[in-house]
Amino acid sequence: MSARRGRARLVPVAALALLALAGCTQKPSTRPAAPSAHPEAGAKSAGRYSQDRDSTPDGPPPDVSKIPEPVPKVEPVSQYGNKSPYTVLGETYRVLPDAKGYVERGIASWYGNKFHGYTTSTFEKYDMYAYSAAHKTLPLPSYARVTNLESGRSVVVRVNDRGPFVANRVIDLSYVAAVKLGVWPKGTAMVEVRALDPAHPDAPPAKALPPTLTADAAAPRKTPKPALYLQVGAYSDRHNAEHAAATVRAANLGDVRIVAAQVNDRTVQRVRLGPIRDVDEADRLTPKVRALGLGEPRVAIDD
Repeated sequence: MSARRGRARLVPVAALALLALAGCTQKPSTRPAAPSAHPEAGAKSAGRYSQDRDSTPDGPPPDVSKIPEPVPKVEPVSQYGNKSPYTVLGETYRVLPDAKGYVERGIASWYGNKFHGYTTSTFEKYDMYAYSAAHKTLPLPSYARVTNLESGRSVVVRVNDRGPFVANRVIDLSYVAAVKLGVWPKGTAMVEVRALDPAHPDAPPAKALPPTLTADAAAPRKTPKPALYLQVGAYSDRHNAEHAAATVRAANLGDVRIVAAQVNDRTVQRVRLGPIRDVDEADRLTPKVRALGLGEPRVAIDD
């Protein structure tokens, strides 16, 4: 499998405690070109699913125009899937106290047929024909608008699952949401995830979208392709940033730049590798950057 498909779902049925705490983490692993989000998941969830690898349903994709998107509504926090912090595959995650103001750009993946009908982190059944998603830190359930930064398509999803627990993935979309956004059949896409506040639907967004990506965009639009980078780290000290940049340059992995940014009223120096050609290249470079001992690199997407 190629690196386009990474996502995550794991946790065996027997581990009900972990489901209740961190949520199940299913993982689609056989769509056209994408790596398994959890190499370890097979052993840990052996026997749980009727399929060893994920797949799409037989036949043509559904007519997404006939499937209504969820209407955000105020819901109580789920009894399951919201323990914070929780740990999966050695990584610890902290669930946000609420979804208000959350906006993040990253790479979306999707999961489908293998997990259809199985329990999500909220103990609901996963329906690949409903607009839903898995996220590592948004409270469950919550709602978000996901926008494909390359096409301008967007969709509202209800977040009711945990994942994807794989490097460089920000959200795992249901099959139908992936079809609507154009993430399927490619496997991944650069997206913006913007939380929606059902209690204040008319509140202004935390950060305005570019003019070509309006919040009600449901159809593809002409948009410039965003630039993709691997951010090696962010440093308050310029000397440390220069040292990290020199380390990456010495490894001959590509162009390296230091970008100053204001974060919480202080200046940080972001060390970035790129721009990178595509998600496959980001996945290929990530372990090489990690091996340099500079910490865990993450995807950064600029207009």
